[in-house]
Amino acid sequence: MYLYETHLHTSPVSRCALWSVREAVEYYKNAGYAGIFVTNHFIDGNIAFPKDASYEDKIRFYFSDAEEAIRIGNEIGLKVFTGVEISNWGTDFLIYGLDKAWYLAHPEIYDMNKRELLQMMMDAGALVIQAHPFREAGYIDHIRLYPRRVHGVEIVNANRTAFENEMAKQYAANYGLLTFAGSDNHGEEEQVEFAGMQSETPVLDELDFVQKVLNGEMTVFHKNMEPFCRKK
Repeated sequence: MYLYETHLHTSPVSRCALWSVREAVEYYKNAGYAGIFVTNHFIDGNIAFPKDASYEDKIRFYFSDAEEAIRIGNEIGLKVFTGVEISNWGTDFLIYGLDKAWYLAHPEIYDMNKRELLQMMMDAGALVIQAHPFREAGYIDHIRLYPRRVHGVEIVNANRTAFENEMAKQYAANYGLLTFAGSDNHGEEEQVEFAGMQSETPVLDELDFVQKVLNGEMTVFHKNMEPFCRKK
C-alpha cells in the first residue's frame, strides 16, 4: 500500500510547528511514505507573517514552505503535495485540490464567512474535510459542525483522544460523510502515533488525490512509528 500523510505543519509558516520543512520531508521519506501533504495553517489561522503584509504577500509566504518541501522531495524521492487548513475560531477544515494561483485570484475569501467559503471551494472542485471535529480545548468556545459544507471528516486524528475520534466516526456515519485521517503532525519529538490515507496505486497529483478519496479508492490507516529525533 502507498501511505500518505494528509495533515502536516511545518515551520516557519505554521507558528505552532516545531520542525523545519527539511526535517519533515526527510522523516517521512525515511519512514517509507509515498508522499505527504503540507497543510499549514492558512492566513486566517496561526501563521507567522507581518500584520501589515498585503494579501498577495501573505499567500506567497503561505505557500513558501510547501514549495520548499516540493524541491526537497524531488531531491530525495518523496512526493510532496499542497493543501490548506483554514480556521474558524478553532474549527478547522482541510482543503485539497486548489493551487496557489486560485488563492491569489480570490482575495475576497479573506472576508467571507466559512459557510460561503466552504461552498465556494467545493464548487471550485476542492475536497473539503473537517479536521478533528470534536476537538476540545480551552481556546475553543464551542464545537461547530458543517455537515452540508464538507465531503468528510477526520475520524482519526493522531493527536486527538480516542473519545474525540470515536465521536467523529459516529458523526460521519450518521451523516453519510467520507471518512478521513491525518496525523496533525507539528514535529513533536514524542509523536509516535501517525494516521493518514492509503491506496493501492500511487497518487499522481492533488486532483488525482481528490478523485481517489471521492471515489472511495483510499482508506484510513493509523499506526505507531518511531518518534522524530531532532539532530543535536
